[in-house]
This record gives sequence, structure tokens and C-alpha cells, in this order.
Amino acid sequence: MPIISLGESIPPDTAHAVSVSLPTWQSNVSYEEGEDWVLSRMVTGYPRFFIHKSIDAFARDFAAAYGQPGQRAMLFPTAGAARRCLEFMRQRVSQQISSQLFVIDLALDASKDPSPLLKQLSPTISGIIFPQESFSVAKQYWQHTGDGISSRRAEFSHELFKLGQFIAIGEQQPHCLVAEKPIRGPKRYLRANSASTASNGGVHSAGSEAKALSPSENPDEARESSHFLEERFGRNLDLTQVARAKSAICRRIAGSLAGDADMNDETKAHAEANSRGIESLDEADVLLYPSGMNAIFNAHRALLAALGSSKSINFGFPYVDTLKILEKFGPGCILYGNASPDELDDLERLLKDGQRFLALFCEFPGNPLLTCPDLKRIRKLADEFSFAVVIDETIGTFANVNVLQYADIVVSSLTKIFSGDSNVMGGCTVLNPESKYYGLLKKVMEDRIYENTYWTEDILFMERNSRDFSNRVRRINANAEAICGILRADPLVKNVYYPKYNPSRPNYEACRLPDGGYGGLLSIVFTHAQHAQVFYNNLETAKGPSLGSNFTLCSPYVLLAHYQELPWAAQFGVDANLVRVSVGLEETEELQLLFRKALAAAQAVSIV
Repeated sequence: MPIISLGESIPPDTAHAVSVSLPTWQSNVSYEEGEDWVLSRMVTGYPRFFIHKSIDAFARDFAAAYGQPGQRAMLFPTAGAARRCLEFMRQRVSQQISSQLFVIDLALDASKDPSPLLKQLSPTISGIIFPQESFSVAKQYWQHTGDGISSRRAEFSHELFKLGQFIAIGEQQPHCLVAEKPIRGPKRYLRANSASTASNGGVHSAGSEAKALSPSENPDEARESSHFLEERFGRNLDLTQVARAKSAICRRIAGSLAGDADMNDETKAHAEANSRGIESLDEADVLLYPSGMNAIFNAHRALLAALGSSKSINFGFPYVDTLKILEKFGPGCILYGNASPDELDDLERLLKDGQRFLALFCEFPGNPLLTCPDLKRIRKLADEFSFAVVIDETIGTFANVNVLQYADIVVSSLTKIFSGDSNVMGGCTVLNPESKYYGLLKKVMEDRIYENTYWTEDILFMERNSRDFSNRVRRINANAEAICGILRADPLVKNVYYPKYNPSRPNYEACRLPDGGYGGLLSIVFTHAQHAQVFYNNLETAKGPSLGSNFTLCSPYVLLAHYQELPWAAQFGVDANLVRVSVGLEETEELQLLFRKALAAAQAVSIV
């Protein structure tokens, strides 16, 4: 991949890319410092941390149509998600600001007789309106939970919004706004005979609807709508393809479909043996979400609903938003940040002293030190003291490790190596049918928790991208080991963190599949910080956030994830100057040459 300019999407020229180029060490620092020379050049960013411009454009129009000056909007796919954000914000803002928060729910305007395709898609949008000064609180919810709309859903729904296809069905306005309030959206959103077109400057009373002209009243917009749908989906899209794509993804994850099988190959799909070792596992036990973090958030919600409100355990150095979910949504958690045997000893002591927990959350391996917790011992403690085990296998991947045998719930970010193309988000939970909590969790998920919010177009991209998942993983495994060999032999390198070489390797081997490898993620710590920076600046690969891409992607991960808490991270052996590498599918020799050149540049630096 050619060098990508600062702020450009990774992959280049990709409208829904999930990474952004930060090609120098200083650009990463300046991004964290909020410096304009970086932020002004960013065409995109990592979703959840950076609100995609398509989402932002829709939110601005939404706020203009339903809010007042100085207010903003945050958009969600369902009314439930918007109200969860509303509750989160009300707990964290002043009473005065809380009184100004409200939700608008949009659905298709049935009076306009939408096309059959549009009726099948049946898109909904819910937005929370809030004062500008509380944006950071709304953004916390967006980032932590992954509940927000995807960029593809935003593009599609925004066009429908502009074409007047949506109607407000449940305005919840603050008491201070029950009188008439202005609508500042485009005039074509409004009925020609509504109060908003009167000479009073465009007002309507609380609870009224901002609606477009019907197709019979505005045939031009009806033609625009039909043209838009044809362009977006093609004239003859059969939405049953979406259901089949969803099923194919679930079967791949469940282990009953070969990674490179076509989604239409039903015969082969049902003939494949279950590679997870749990015969009762079914595709219905796999639930898809719009992001990996949303899968974790909903797993936690389901556990609280099914098993009661108790603290959880975050075992191992935490991914930032997993820890925030456990801390902010429920009674809290305790953190064991090293995933060490000593910490398991301490946990066992607490349990024997009578403390009880809802669940233990861990990653396998952990990010960024690739440490693997002792899942056998964790499972034994969970069975003895009745807490659930949730394992995030994103880095290990379904193709390399089988962690379901030790888990009640497995979660994964499909955005990463399962997709590989770095152009679509996704996540999943897998419920273990042999878990003693399975019946409770299944019922709670079906009755109260699970919402089908994974957008149609995102599903189709994810299915297509993941067809060759297992084959890609094998090649990436081999490339990563080749790169480790070069790095481990270099005198400037203090540590290479990789499951094959870590002290916790026996824990990894206990879960490694017979044909599984050690994954595509590794981390490097140099003897001097300056060596790390020069190495990073001279490594001619893509450089930005995320992992699991089909191309090699490098980042100073600790700076990006923990810039405001570097001393805290250092307590757990996480070096601020760590360089994380997600190895891709490039030719091995070509990749080795790139790393040797970057190491040579670092070797040329004199440390004073």
C-alpha cells in the first residue's frame, strides 16, 4: 500500500473506511492534543471516536429541523437506544440542561405510499436533542456503547429525510418547550398548509409533525425518491439476500460453514462439522450487532437483566470502552490489569470470603500486550462461585482459537480480521448452549435486549468480505511470525509481545485449534523512546487506528487509547512508546524488507 497522506482514509478513497492515516509519531500526539493542523485534515476517523461526516451532516439537519439555536442532535437506529442515551445524559448533566433534553422518533410516512423496497427496509431514526455544552456527555454514550447509527445508514436515511419520506411519530419535548418552537429545516420538509409556512416565521406547536409534501402533492420528490432507491440498491434487489447473508455470517461464526464458502452454498453449509466442539451450537445462538463494542454493551445489559445487579470483573489490561461500560452502566467493576496467576489468587480469596460478582470480562489475547488469561482456572472459579464468563476473542479470532468451551458468552468485533477490508463495522455475541445461564440469557435477549440494528448494507458488505476469512487468517499468521523473527533479533528491540513468545503461551495453547496459529497482532517496545518514534516514522505501511486489516497497519496504540492516563497504563507494564502492528496479507519478503528498512533508520539514530 502506498504511503497515505495525513488525515486520509485507510483504505484510501473509501467512503466508509474504519481507519485514518496518522503517518508520523507527532501527528498522533497532536491528534490527541486536538491540534488543528491534524484535525483539519481528517476526512474520517475510527468510528465511535470520530463521528463520520455523513452522520454529522444528518445530525445537523435533524437538529435544525427539530431543535433550537445552540442545540445539537445525536442519532440512533431505534427509540430504545435514543432513550438509553437520554437516561445516561440525565444522570450526568445539571437539572437545567436535563430539562432541555428530548427525543424525536422518525418512521416512514405511510401516507405517502412508499415503494415496496422502502416498506421492506422500514428504516427508523431516533435523535436526542441537547444543548451544545452537553455534547461531550452524549459523545461518551456514543463511544462507549456503539449504539449510534452507522455511516451507511446515515447516508441512506438522510436522503430519505431530505426527500420528506420520514414523519415524526413520538416527539418528547422538554417542559420548557411545550409552547411553539421554530423549525429551521429546509422548507420542503414541511407541509404546504402547516403553521410553519405562515408569516410568523415558521413555527409549529409542540407535538406537531414536520412532514414533506406527499408524492401526489410533489411528484418531483416522488421521482427523486424512486431514483435514489434505484441508485442505492439497484432496481431488482431482493431483500431475502440480506437474510441469507446474515445467516451465512452466523454460520461462519458458529463454525458450521467453511470460511471461504459462498453464502448460497446451503448444502455445504449444513454438511460442515461444528468446529467449535459444541454440537448443540446453532446459528441462532449468534447475534449480530453494528459494532464489537455494541456486542459487549448488550452482553453486559443481558447479564444484568438475567442475573441481577452485581459488580463485574475486568480481568486483564482493559480495552478502554469495555472498562467504561462496566464502570458506568451498572454497579461497577473491579480491575485486575495484569491477568496474572497472582491476581487469580486474589480473586479466589475474595470469592471464598463471600464476595459475589455478575461476570468476568476478559480478552483472549489481551490488547496490546497479547497476554492470555488462564481460562481453565477462570472457568473453574466461575462454576464454583456462580458468575458468568464473557470472552472477547477479537484478537485470537475464531479461526485460531476455541474459547467458547470456557465462556458463557463470546463477543467479537467483526470489524477487524473477520471483515479484513476495513470498510464496514460489525460485532457479534455467541451464547454457549451448554452454559447454565443459556436459557435465562436466551430469553432475556429475545424478550428485552436484542434489537435488530445491523443495517442492511453493512450486512451485505460484511458477508462478502468474510467469505475467505479462514484463508486470510492462515496467511496473516505466517506473516506475523516472520516479522516477529526479524524484530526479536534486533538489538534495539527490548520486547516483542506475541502469543507464541509470551510467558502466558500455555494458556493460549490450551485454546489453539489444531490448525490455528498465533494471530496477526504484535507489539514492540524499543530500548529507547526515540528509536520507537524513528521506526514508526520510517515504516512504509499504513499507519492509523484499528487492527485486523488485510494490509499491515501500525499505530502507537497506547498514545491513542490512553493518552490522558499514561502513568496509569504504565502500572500494568504498558509502555507509552509501544508500537502495535497488525500484520496483513502482503508478500512476506516485501513485508520483511519494510521492517528491516525502518529498523535500519532507527539504528542510525544516536541516543544522547
